[in-house]
Amino acid sequence: MKIAYIGTYPPRECGIATFTQNLYRSMVSNPDVASNGHTPKNGAIEGFIVAMNDHDQNYTYPQEVKKTIRQEHQQDYLEAAKFINNSGADVCILQHEFGIFGGQNGLYILPLIHRLQIPLVITLHTIVKNPSYNERLVLRKICKMAHKVVVMSHKAVEFLTDIYDTDSEKISFIGHGVPEIQFDKDQSKKEFKLQQNKVLLTFGILSRNKGIETVIKSLPAVIKENPDLLYIVLGKTHPNVIRDSGEEYRNYLQALVKTFSLQNHVRFINEFIDQRELFRYLAASDIYVTPYLNEAQITSGTLSYAVGVGAAVISTPYWHASELLDEGRGRFFNFNDSEGLSKILLNLLDSPDELKKIRQKAYEYGKTTTWPKSGVKYITLAKQLIADRPAVSAGAEALIDPQLLPSFSLNHIKRLTDDTGIIQHARYSIPYLKEGYCLDDNARALLMVVMAYKQNKDLAALNLAPVYLSYIHYMQNDDGTFRNFLNFERNFLDETGSEDSFGRAIWALGYLIGNPPNDSYRQTGKLIFLDASPHFKHIKSIRGIANTMLGISYFLKDDPTNENITNELRDLAGKLVGHYENNSSPGWNWFEQLLAYDNGLLPLALLHAAEILDDKKIGRIALESMNFLTGLTLKDGYLSIIGNENWYKKNGQKSMFAQQPVDAMAMILMFHQAYRYTRNKEYRTKLYSCFMWFLGQNDLRMSLYDIETTGCFDGLESYGVNRNQGAESTLAYLISHLMVLQTFKENEKTESKSNAYKTRMRANYVNKEISE
Repeated sequence: MKIAYIGTYPPRECGIATFTQNLYRSMVSNPDVASNGHTPKNGAIEGFIVAMNDHDQNYTYPQEVKKTIRQEHQQDYLEAAKFINNSGADVCILQHEFGIFGGQNGLYILPLIHRLQIPLVITLHTIVKNPSYNERLVLRKICKMAHKVVVMSHKAVEFLTDIYDTDSEKISFIGHGVPEIQFDKDQSKKEFKLQQNKVLLTFGILSRNKGIETVIKSLPAVIKENPDLLYIVLGKTHPNVIRDSGEEYRNYLQALVKTFSLQNHVRFINEFIDQRELFRYLAASDIYVTPYLNEAQITSGTLSYAVGVGAAVISTPYWHASELLDEGRGRFFNFNDSEGLSKILLNLLDSPDELKKIRQKAYEYGKTTTWPKSGVKYITLAKQLIADRPAVSAGAEALIDPQLLPSFSLNHIKRLTDDTGIIQHARYSIPYLKEGYCLDDNARALLMVVMAYKQNKDLAALNLAPVYLSYIHYMQNDDGTFRNFLNFERNFLDETGSEDSFGRAIWALGYLIGNPPNDSYRQTGKLIFLDASPHFKHIKSIRGIANTMLGISYFLKDDPTNENITNELRDLAGKLVGHYENNSSPGWNWFEQLLAYDNGLLPLALLHAAEILDDKKIGRIALESMNFLTGLTLKDGYLSIIGNENWYKKNGQKSMFAQQPVDAMAMILMFHQAYRYTRNKEYRTKLYSCFMWFLGQNDLRMSLYDIETTGCFDGLESYGVNRNQGAESTLAYLISHLMVLQTFKENEKTESKSNAYKTRMRANYVNKEISE
């Protein structure tokens, strides 16, 4: 068995690095042999480390580290996934702590996890009781993708099931391992020249939440009775604290020592020491103290070590301590309770027999948590996952079950809509009235509600249609052009809108005319459409052209003999074909020298034109450009949209963020029309894959659809999702959702006709056999 480990690793100085190294050594049969790449003996275990580097720090790692990931470099995560998949590893074990991975709340680890092709075990070192939206989202996603989730306290099991909706069958409890290191107490005191002292010890990375000040404030009362008392604070300041505020906390503690005149009774050792030296200090201590300031500590490696070696521990009742020190294995004092701590210290220092009892109970428990025993539990877990690993089926069409999709809902659209139109932006899910309305979004809204009424006879959608249609009408100038922006006070903010907004209005109007819910709406839409038609020939921007072509295509389904509008479509298609011919070259089948936004609209418009004009050249270019775009955005089996940060220039780098929902919508509409044009089922499968971008199958593995609000987040950013839920993004989701449902209905009709034909053929054959 070969195991890949992901986590921080020594010489990086942090508790998880030490944990990862101990876990590796407890599982791998012969680290020297395995790390040199030799085949281990039958039944042995080999492994390697993928180490997390922080903030571009470089470390001289031991030879078992085969790959490193720079925390904030997203490409490193993808390369690590590929490395693990090609390594021959059977299982991956990942140490999770929000702060060691890049992106907001460590979300950069999600694409790596998704790409792993082997079973995954996650060890959780932190579980937040009251998580932020992103913390909950990230951890839920991690637990969902993992095959097993290991926790080190029973409270963690409760949190995972109740707060993060994790399947309890997936969770395994394996206590924090403790090294098998023991030192003689007297000898250790002698080595540190502490024979004459009663020693209190706290060790670990120093930060504000550790509560060291509580112990310092408790000492004056204790020292009156125990003048030989020495409190040792062992550990370096947390590197993140150093970056943000330097040694402010340590300086505060040292000032506190001076205030209470405790210079001879408190010793700070600003070092990150190795395990053997640490266990010498534990052996030399009389009492170990963990004075955390609140209960929110689900796992404490330092406490595990102290109990494991049989130290007498006094602690505040944080979650892990409450479990580990149960049944008399330690004593508790309240958070920030210096006076209570003083009383316990005085009592125990004056009761050597009581101290001995506590140490003995801790030692007996510690014998069950040694690293070799923990390692065996991890090995058993890994073997079980390998044995139970399901076979991967290949070649099946990636269909979505429509019954499992979120319910189609207009709730957020209603929230954004007033009697003027749809508000273009939102702060989270609340309409942002200050930025008013725009033609683009009201056109999209009209398109969506007409689609919804056509498919579902949704009266709520039909009732919204006149609001959006009247907005488009209101924004039309006397010459047939359109304004775009209107503020909340209904004042115009421009004279003439962009060609893109013009084209979107024509698209929506054309769809309304081609699919009218009633004749009144059809006639109103046609009036606005024909007033704008003289401007079709003046459009220059390729997306304005494409949007207008879509509107014309739907118009011609209602009025196919209209030669003037047909010629407009032919002329606009010719312009788009001209852009393609002027910019395409071997390996670059595109209309510009870059891929920017709404890219799928360009092949989509040509696919519609090819169908209506019955033009094979237009159809060929449509498919060539579509396949080029597909190769760039769907090559890994899920949609990875060209980001709007820097787009994708020819011979340049593809921008990963900010990915926009309208781009996903354009891809979905494009593949639907490609399926209609070619009847190639592959395009239908790609359509479903693109829709899943909204539901979490994307570069960050995060869902953009908000089930609570029924809105859609505004995009994928490098830090996670943009949690604003404006009109554009929500309309893009709803139009995409409707197109998926439409595709299902069309597929069902096709299959029904096919089955009916097969039934008739079988019946004819049987009747023939009987007659003969």
